[in-house]
Amino acid sequence: MKKPKGLDFIVDKLTNSIENTSTGEVFDTEIVKLTIKDIAQIKKSGWVFDWTKELNDKSKKVYKLTTTNNPTIIQGLLSIEDKQDHIFMHLIESAKFNKGKNKIYFGVPGNLVAFACKISVDKGYEGFLAFDAKSELIKHYEHSLGATHFRGLRMFIQTNAAIKLISQYFKS
Repeated sequence: MKKPKGLDFIVDKLTNSIENTSTGEVFDTEIVKLTIKDIAQIKKSGWVFDWTKELNDKSKKVYKLTTTNNPTIIQGLLSIEDKQDHIFMHLIESAKFNKGKNKIYFGVPGNLVAFACKISVDKGYEGFLAFDAKSELIKHYEHSLGATHFRGLRMFIQTNAAIKLISQYFKS
């Protein structure tokens, strides 16, 4: 088994949903479970991770982020696991067109992390979310997400930071 390398997503901006980088227009989003039917949409060239493998792993749940007005275009993906007292975030990825300096939308990673925290709250885990980070991004996650560095590459988001993220993205 390969040693985990740590996540390397960049939280570009905490928005209220996702925000068009050129117009500032905000779009309502929806996060739902990824299905086998969705896999055809996830072309290998557009994604770094093997999302089919994630979807086939029964210990994990995979979610897709879309805009409510265009549910066929996947903006980002998230793979999490219920550890019975917290949620563990295995993978998170923005669509290719939402990465780099020419990205279309701000807010995709923040939206997905907030959703993982919301699941943790809904399951009674008080928002606790753990993940492994690339070492050079530990400070970034502390600053952008309010995450706490535990040891090694392991980080976690505690209740206060989780509630802050959830209230940023989920109004109801």
